Amino acid sequence: MSKICQITGKKAMVGNNVSHSKRRTKRTFNVNLFRKKFYWVEQQEWIDLNISAAGLRTINKVGLDAAITAAIEKGYLKEIRIIG
Repeated sequence: MSKICQITGKKAMVGNNVSHSKRRTKRTFNVNLFRKKFYWVEQQEWIDLNISAAGLRTINKVGLDAAITAAIEKGYLKEIRIIG
């Protein structure tokens, strides 16, 4: 699984490590990403999402069904893993 949030679409960014002598080397800024199970009440089933902390706050704010439909419209959510 790639390091992309399925709700917000956040993914790793590339930047520079800057040392004390101002020497720059490439580095990646990874997303705070984890896998979480949710109970989707409208579909009466458990789903498994790969989400970031910002995605979890979005789900808490607008609800799971609204967050999933918005992610599908924006193209962030291609497939939903159904558990059981």
